[in-house]
This record gives sequence, structure tokens and C-alpha cells, in this order.
Amino acid sequence: MHLTQDLELFPEYTVIQLLFKDVKNATELRKMAVNGEIKGALINPSLVVDAFQILVAANKAVHLHKNGKMKTRSLYSEIIYNLSPTNNISEAFKRFGISDSDSAVHIVLVHNKDETLSIDNIISKVDGQQIAVDRVSDLTDVAKIKKLYKVAPQEEKCGSLLDAVVCRMATKDVA
Repeated sequence: MHLTQDLELFPEYTVIQLLFKDVKNATELRKMAVNGEIKGALINPSLVVDAFQILVAANKAVHLHKNGKMKTRSLYSEIIYNLSPTNNISEAFKRFGISDSDSAVHIVLVHNKDETLSIDNIISKVDGQQIAVDRVSDLTDVAKIKKLYKVAPQEEKCGSLLDAVVCRMATKDVA
């Protein structure tokens, strides 16, 4: 049900992704994340094309964390920020973080392999149905993504929507 991947450039870190639908306690989950009771990024899956998009954001966040160059205060807020095509932190949280009315949540956990992590503890806090992470496209709002990332129809002829999104995420810091 969950997806676990090691980061190639940072093999001591593992990224775990969990996906839930029919979530009834988004407000409580968001509060728990803000208070540090859930150590993870809570993401609105309607703006996620594929799990790879999350992996790219997490990899970039770990890189910036290790180099002391994060633009936000925590690794998990940096993941949410890295998903955004813009440099506006508050806008990234509004668009990519979960809101009180959301009925689905994509949870991203990053941990050092030396640390123990209880996935079951996090799963137990979500009042919703866990689904396989590879089904994230079932929750994706393609029109919203195309508008947010400004993907032109011409661009889709030579690459996928995922390619366009990841390209914008990777190059947003380039001036």
C-alpha cells in the first residue's frame, strides 16, 4: 500500500509515501502536522501527477537540508514548497498542503535509516481509506495542474505532463 524508496544521492535516507482517500479528519491531521505530532508532509493529491513528482521534491529538500540552504523551516515544509512552480512559500502551502475540506491526503515521510519509524502509528491517525500510492492519478485534477504549471498543449506533444511538472519544479530556482 505504501511506497518506500531510498534516495540515490543520499542512501542513508528513505522516502515513504502513503495515500488516503475518503479522509474525514483533514482538519485534525493538519493541526497534528503543524504541532509536530505527525512528522511528515501532508500533501493535497489533486496536484500530484505521479509518485515520482513527490520523490523529486523530497530529494531536493534533503539536498538543501544537508547543505543548509532550505528556504523553509523544516524538511517537510521544504517538500511542499518544492512541489510549487513559484517561489512564494505561503502560496505553496495553500495549493499543495492539505486544507480542512480535503477528502484525500498524500503523506510523505523522510527518515534516516538509523532512526526507527512507525508507519502504523501515522496510518492509525488517518480516518480514511488507504490506497496504493500508484493510484494517485485517480485523485489528480489534470486541468488544475495544467493551469498551475502553465503547460501548453504544444508541450504535451513532445513530453508527458509529469515531464512538464518536474521540469518546472527543478528549474524554479534558476534565475
